[in-house]
Amino acid sequence: MSDGLKGKVALVTGGAKRIGRSIALRLASLGADVAVNFRSSSGDAEALVKEIEGMGRKSIAIEADVAIKSHVDKVMGVVEKEFGKLDILVNNAGVFFEAKFEELTEEQWDAAQNTNLKAQFLTSQAALPLLRKASGVARGEIKQPSHIVNLASLGGLLAWPAFTHYCVSKAGVIMLTRCLARALGPEILVNAIAPGTIQFPDEAPDEDYIKKVPVHRTGTGDDIADAVEYLVKANFVTGQVMVVDGGRQLV
Repeated sequence: MSDGLKGKVALVTGGAKRIGRSIALRLASLGADVAVNFRSSSGDAEALVKEIEGMGRKSIAIEADVAIKSHVDKVMGVVEKEFGKLDILVNNAGVFFEAKFEELTEEQWDAAQNTNLKAQFLTSQAALPLLRKASGVARGEIKQPSHIVNLASLGGLLAWPAFTHYCVSKAGVIMLTRCLARALGPEILVNAIAPGTIQFPDEAPDEDYIKKVPVHRTGTGDDIADAVEYLVKANFVTGQVMVVDGGRQLV
């Protein structure tokens, strides 16, 4: 436990499970109060809220599909009512599925673009008033910048033919990050994380990945949480894509 983010408020979209859960727990362990957004995993979200509250932090679960503007507006309304501000936005919600290009449907394409990219645009835009309030810019002075961290992917940098829809959406996240860094600085710093293969204890090890990469293992949720921790503490880093892949890009 640490108090490096004491007094801060964070929102993690898609935060109930897997990487989102790891990020939410890390931010809470650093002292932040955490709003956990979920779309369908209500049980997981409520369990996570209880775990965060057990750390002595305030936490709430907010059900919403962040690819829908009216849902996003609701989320920000709840955050403002419950916390009064927002210091850290982690755009983590996403979908990942395989589909051969010649068989890819319009519905599958739209699902990937909406959840992986459009949602990050909508949530970042709707969060601006709260993020600016937290940075102090609304009072004419920037005490400390607020942070947006977008979850991109190694797939936004490498071409995976069976995941064209996914790769395109995550490449969009990378350019969105760069554009927002220029548009929103200096009061809001915007960065992205591009994970490689991240696995959890209940999953069979990806032996091919483990054999190829220099570190000879897949990543964990904590590896991504480490990256988030660095970015939300760094005040001279913006517009960057931190690749967390164990060296996969090298092979």
